[in-house]
Amino acid sequence: MAELVLTTFDWVPELPRGYVRDLRVRWALEEAELPYRVNSVSFRDRGDDHFSHQPFGQVPWLSDGDLSIFESGAILLHLGERSDKLIMTDPRVRSEVIEWLFAALNSVEAASLPWSLFKFSGDDTETPGRTHLDGFLQARLQRMEAVLKGRKWLAESFSVADILMADVLRLVDRFDGLADYPACSNYVARTTARPGFLKAYKDQMEHFAAGD
Repeated sequence: MAELVLTTFDWVPELPRGYVRDLRVRWALEEAELPYRVNSVSFRDRGDDHFSHQPFGQVPWLSDGDLSIFESGAILLHLGERSDKLIMTDPRVRSEVIEWLFAALNSVEAASLPWSLFKFSGDDTETPGRTHLDGFLQARLQRMEAVLKGRKWLAESFSVADILMADVLRLVDRFDGLADYPACSNYVARTTARPGFLKAYKDQMEHFAAGD
């Protein structure tokens, strides 16, 4: 089996620590109990080699032997192919995991990320655009609340879909955006109580703090 190498920044400012997307990959690797090591690239000086692996100058990317994979959703899908702890082998359940994985990215994070960026900026000015973003997020959270009221995990058991969806929702929760959505809030709480998340979070925080 090829060595797995997760590449992330050597340092980031304090505000995004604990939310940089290499955490999703760390978490999946911990859940699957796949051995890996972490490599660093400069946050301040992003050179040609960085862009050859991640064309937008972001992180993370994963090296799996000769493969280099960017985008956290694509990496999680790849790791799911390597471990049935992340994606189940039953075709019906597997399909459900994959559709929720994409839903986390395309339906929920598409609404939560712009909203969260306004929150990070500290700009609470009411504008038509801001009102539209608030409404877009609330519509998505209402649907997720209905889904999560009736289930513990998105598919039959915990999977990469839960890693991604929980990570998307916990950013909203950071700004108390789940206060009116108890099923979503409880889902984030039970998912992030897992040892795999706790280890991944601790490791990321220590990694970035070491660069201070």
